[in-house]
Amino acid sequence: MAVSVSSSSAFSYRERAGRFSLDGLSRFGVVLIFLALFLLSGGILWVLGYNYDGLSGSSVTKIHPATYLTLLVFGWRCVATGNPLSYLAHLNAQRPATMLLLAITVLVFLSVVLRGRPNMAGLIDTYVGCCCLVLILSDADERLMARLRVLMHVIMAANALLCLYEFATKNLLFPFRFDGQAFETDLRPSAFQGHPLINAAVTSTYVLSLMSGAKDLPQARRIAMLGLQLAALVAFGGRTAFVLTLLLGGIYGVRTTFLYLRRGKVSLLAAAIAILFAGLAPVALAILISQGFFDAMASRFVSDGGSANARIVMFELFDHFSLSQIIIGPDLEVLDSWRRIYGLEWGIENPIVRMTLYQGAFVTLLLAVGFGLFMHEVAKVSIVGVWLPMIVWILLINTAESIASKTTMMTKFCVMILCFYHPATLRRR
Repeated sequence: MAVSVSSSSAFSYRERAGRFSLDGLSRFGVVLIFLALFLLSGGILWVLGYNYDGLSGSSVTKIHPATYLTLLVFGWRCVATGNPLSYLAHLNAQRPATMLLLAITVLVFLSVVLRGRPNMAGLIDTYVGCCCLVLILSDADERLMARLRVLMHVIMAANALLCLYEFATKNLLFPFRFDGQAFETDLRPSAFQGHPLINAAVTSTYVLSLMSGAKDLPQARRIAMLGLQLAALVAFGGRTAFVLTLLLGGIYGVRTTFLYLRRGKVSLLAAAIAILFAGLAPVALAILISQGFFDAMASRFVSDGGSANARIVMFELFDHFSLSQIIIGPDLEVLDSWRRIYGLEWGIENPIVRMTLYQGAFVTLLLAVGFGLFMHEVAKVSIVGVWLPMIVWILLINTAESIASKTTMMTKFCVMILCFYHPATLRRR
């Protein structure tokens, strides 16, 4: 809701905003960050000689290039504004919850280093990089955000087309690799985002953003893009992402259609397109089913390789540790032994459970509070409709290790939200 302000305070804010607006080098840096973030998966980085996903090799390569670029641009912003303390105070006034999460992450990072706990690179990639980029974008103008939206549409279209090519040919150009070893039994497309489940989460966020945000695309292009992305979502094989997108996206679509019909704002062209699609959809669906397009997705519902069972078994790990051990974090060797005994070699598929076991309940609570306030702030500075992709994303990250480990998913999500639900900062203050 807009808040009325005096003319003097409004002028003061405009003066500060002008002083801290992004310079040419910062704008160029943001574009480079954007391209690195959405185009350089672990598989592509491996081809380039950068072992990001594995354990071996230099520790320098365990941080994503987009994070390095973000930290460089953030450092440049501190210097270019002339007064780093004044710039940080400006950012704190703009995005207090983001600054709080950044401060909490730094404290947790120091705790991890001093206590010898795992996930140092994860804290930098997942939280520090994301917070710094959100802070940088708080001073971005509509011109830069419009450029990023165009890039987003182009990249997501290319990602979907590459996905469908890999799905049809079973030839993965940049497969997900761990220390160079590709998982040959998993033939799901990797496209530009790497792991198929990350692809599914990013695609789901984009689809829902097309529905409730992304009003810059003409209606015909948006419908075409929705069809392309939904086809890619099936090919990626992410069950949870697919079901949640259809369920909440379908509810939103029905509600929006009802409101348009009630207000009488439906054009003849839109009505004709809707009738045409309604008639062709059953035919297209029958052809796709007969050609086996949905077989891979259906097989994931029949047999998931023990993924669903792992989400139940993980809670039994708490039975082997005392309350004090859970609060500060149990012994890592004992924890890893019990994890292997329970058949959880591939990880603990819930961020809260994983972080509690590896970092302790106290650290987890700190990060959870900071993360919750951060997400609330991202939603608060966005336009109406942001709840749709945000609810789905929150549900999705709780089905895997996600933000409890090293990932750029959180940064991708926030960038996508800020692009398609651009915060009208001047209008709201």
